[in-house]
Amino acid sequence: MFDDFFRSVGQLTDPRFRNVLLKGLGLTVGLLVAISWGMVTLVGFLMPDVLSLPFVGEVSFVGGVAMWLALLLMIVLSAVLMVPVAGAFTGLFLDEVADAVEAKHYPHLAPNAEQPITTAIRESLGFFGVIVGVNLIALILFFFVGPLAPILFYAVNGYLLGREYFTMAAMRRIERDAAHALRKRHNGQIWIAGTLMAVPLSIPLVNLLIPILGAATFTHMFHRLVGR
Repeated sequence: MFDDFFRSVGQLTDPRFRNVLLKGLGLTVGLLVAISWGMVTLVGFLMPDVLSLPFVGEVSFVGGVAMWLALLLMIVLSAVLMVPVAGAFTGLFLDEVADAVEAKHYPHLAPNAEQPITTAIRESLGFFGVIVGVNLIALILFFFVGPLAPILFYAVNGYLLGREYFTMAAMRRIERDAAHALRKRHNGQIWIAGTLMAVPLSIPLVNLLIPILGAATFTHMFHRLVGR
């Protein structure tokens, strides 16, 4: 299991890994910039140039202040959303990561059928929704577990990351039911490996690599378990 992880780390310099990261980041930055521009423009459109306030009179700078506050809010939201949104976009290209791993470490395998873009979008959005939804629930529970909150964070995300990435890697080679059955047989090992992915989630910038490391690590794990 640890060998799967370190073999994936050792391949991070692969140009195909780098291309997936750059595409995910490029789409993320483009989307967040577009949303921020749209929000600031909308606030500027809705706010009047001059606002009359009781006991104060006409105030001419309200629109400008509102636009700057909207921009500040979007910058904060962008910082919070950067990782999950980048993960969702990078998820569209994780087949390329798995292909790179198989080309280098499992060259005897037949080429994998290319995944339709609609399937990639559906899987990526589903993964994003699960991650966000479960973490919102976990965020509520954090108030009740006190100092155990970090353990809860890693446990929840470790389970989710392991479950989703292993299923994704397995379904490239076997049917969905067989992939789920294989995951259930090795659920403990997959959960621990997912936790290895979850720990760096709290490290800025490093967390942007998690989708790529996850796809590579669980591709190795799938072939190791099937090879048994």
